[in-house]
Amino acid sequence: MHAWFSGSNVTSLRLVSRYGPCSPFETKELPSLEQILLKDQLRVNFLLKGVAKSSTDDSKVSISAMDAGEEYVINVSYGTPSREQTVLMDTGSDLSWIQCKPCNVCYPQEQPIFDPSQSSTYAVIPCNSPTCSQLQGSCSSSCAYFIPYGDGSNSSGVYGYDRLTLSPNDVIEPFLFGCGTDNKMVFQDAAGLVGLGRGKSSLVSQTSQLYHSVFSYCLPSTSSNTGFLKLGEPGDASNTVYTGMLTSSNDPSSYYVDLIGISVAGKQLVIPQSVFRSGGTILDSGTTITHLPPSAYETLRSAFGSYMSQYPSAPPTHGLDTCYNFSGYETITVPKVALQFGDGVTLDVDSSGILFDNCLAFSGGQVYGVGIIGNVQQRTYEVVYDVGNERIGFAPHACS
Repeated sequence: MHAWFSGSNVTSLRLVSRYGPCSPFETKELPSLEQILLKDQLRVNFLLKGVAKSSTDDSKVSISAMDAGEEYVINVSYGTPSREQTVLMDTGSDLSWIQCKPCNVCYPQEQPIFDPSQSSTYAVIPCNSPTCSQLQGSCSSSCAYFIPYGDGSNSSGVYGYDRLTLSPNDVIEPFLFGCGTDNKMVFQDAAGLVGLGRGKSSLVSQTSQLYHSVFSYCLPSTSSNTGFLKLGEPGDASNTVYTGMLTSSNDPSSYYVDLIGISVAGKQLVIPQSVFRSGGTILDSGTTITHLPPSAYETLRSAFGSYMSQYPSAPPTHGLDTCYNFSGYETITVPKVALQFGDGVTLDVDSSGILFDNCLAFSGGQVYGVGIIGNVQQRTYEVVYDVGNERIGFAPHACS
């Protein structure tokens, strides 16, 4: 099945925090820190799918693994006539899906639930097609999909295709996606998600002829600001530095990078490169804080703490153990933290990405040897995923 495209070979969409003032959702209340960090652990388990078994007590939290840290949403439209849907952006998923009528189980969402029977361009994927067998879905009369997330929530329904409108000038047809008629406690408010992973069903793969398997995003420094998701070549490439994109045979959809070191206040920490390389490091849009190998985290915590000794410490909170009490301080000075990659590339973490709720925004509770660079540390950079050339770029101060 070949898609046709109309529009330009670069499309930029407004990206906002689902909890900020720019969010289209009525419910803007930020989850508690406990909810965010419990969710973050579930997200880690989801990313490491078959490897990880959830060690978190799921009964403590009534929020989905895809809910609190998956904080960034875009607006796209499905169908003919087109119907706007607010969806989450996710580099950790391949298959895109939205809630569809007739719903067996649907959660409340902001816009009306998509009704494929009202779209003149919608069709289901037949059971016996190569597209369905690629999906490894089940079959009765039409191709079915099922996606389980790390916390017992899931989405299932029919795999079909329709027209996807990214902007008034940018249309993709046919776009393959899941029409979810059974969606158990997956999101609140969002219609579904757009998958930006490396698998064949992702938006990146489906639009590779148009956008050449390149996309980028900029996550704003605060939830009050806006960022963007861009499909196609980044604009000003002059200040972008690239590091190699690695692949794991166990996890071919995720984006791995060769993290080899960390510095604090310009001083290289003494951590053997093998500590990072043993399990590899995933760059992820949906994990909140960065998860490091325990020995690397302990070295970072110690160095960071010595620079912050002038501030009174605060009790650990839900897995963040390097916390401070800044009450009474008008300004605080935080040492620079930089992540170093194998090919000489350094990412100076923006000042908004070093502390999270007055705690160091890193954790040593890494799972199964795999590290994950979370979205807090990616703030304000244009992060470029050049899948075709197997490289990931970083350009500073990119969100306007």
